[in-house]
Amino acid sequence: MTMKFSSRLFSLMALAIGSGLAHAGATVALTADASRPAANDTVDAVVYAELSGRDPGELAARINQDMREAIGVVRAQPEIKVRTGQQSTYPVYGNDRRLDGWRMRSELILSATDVGAMSALLGRLQQRKLVLGSLTQRPSPGVRQKVEEQATRDALAAFSQRAAVIADALGKTWKIKQLTVHEQGGAMPVMHRAAVMMADAAPAPIEAGESTIRVSVSGEIELSD
Repeated sequence: MTMKFSSRLFSLMALAIGSGLAHAGATVALTADASRPAANDTVDAVVYAELSGRDPGELAARINQDMREAIGVVRAQPEIKVRTGQQSTYPVYGNDRRLDGWRMRSELILSATDVGAMSALLGRLQQRKLVLGSLTQRPSPGVRQKVEEQATRDALAAFSQRAAVIADALGKTWKIKQLTVHEQGGAMPVMHRAAVMMADAAPAPIEAGESTIRVSVSGEIELSD
């Protein structure tokens, strides 16, 4: 009785598996990409003060004073956001490998959507002997989201078009079995390092550009008669 039941169960399982395989269509892996330009309407800058000397206490006082004055200059322009960045202190050694002094550095991170205001501010800060460490342009979150949505539609349309071409060439219909969407692209560095401080308060030249937002769609389609 047990043997007959097991044989019957095995036959039913084999029939179900065979039926599933008979109805399962071939799968095809596809990828499609799309890209769109996004206006860099936001500028991020890092400025810093750096001093060297033998007395770390005196260096800290001078650095802190420079930072307080710089923050005061920035806060006079409420359209520009400011926050403190990295602060570091490290020893300086002479040729004889003995401690020769200390070097301190303190950063401010600035962000603005008003490129002209940022340009003028950087000129004033550099006049106060702050150094421009980096300058990056990027789309604001709202602009980026809008462009990503447009690029996503383009990529999905391209994916569907490729799927339709393949299915039509094989005389099949198709449906999506699996789909993944990836976005990439963003900030564009304008300069990584500024080695020379400006001698006057002339605005630092900043020209707004564009970033490329790319969307990639990958997945599988299932073909059927």
